Amino acid sequence: MNTPTVTAHDAVKIGIISISDRASSGVYVDKGLPALQGWLTRALRNPLQFEPRLIPDEQATISQTLIELVDAGCTLVLTTGGTGPALRDVTPEATLAVADKVMPGFGEQMRAISLNFVPTAILSRQVAVIRKQTLIINLPGQPKSIQETLEGVRDATGTSTVPGIFAAVPYCIDLIGGPYLETDDAVCKAFRPKSAMRAPIMGSRPET
Repeated sequence: MNTPTVTAHDAVKIGIISISDRASSGVYVDKGLPALQGWLTRALRNPLQFEPRLIPDEQATISQTLIELVDAGCTLVLTTGGTGPALRDVTPEATLAVADKVMPGFGEQMRAISLNFVPTAILSRQVAVIRKQTLIINLPGQPKSIQETLEGVRDATGTSTVPGIFAAVPYCIDLIGGPYLETDDAVCKAFRPKSAMRAPIMGSRPET
């Protein structure tokens, strides 16, 4: 069977949510949304549309925001914040409450990555789930940790030694019927079986 010729990158709508009582109330400037949007813009070659949200650590509000972003057509929703053991950390509970399927490998790999940097990684409770045709992933709260878990661990030469979780995201989205995500290999090389690969599209990502 001939592979169809593809002449443009698929457009992708992504929900990004920063969850913080203090940032959402204006006590300090939120750093989560800029970190998420900046990394995704570097990593993906697709034309991107972002749906940003800054909300407090309220379980019902988090769940409702996730539902709204899925219903708005977001292929991928990333959250940052609220995944520790503190009393107000309820992001995993809110995420699991809206799940159709749980994807435990993402949380396992995030903790494995973070353990290369801090022993307190075992306190993190990030989860990933699928709702309808959307992948939802909880990420850590700090911009540095967000990048580490998405990209993985690199040695002194810049060679990847522990894969980041985003390497598996494009193929996961393929499997749930979403658009074809194409990454910049210099930031994060996605993995797909050969049978699931498209021919690469030359040129840079179109402006949105």
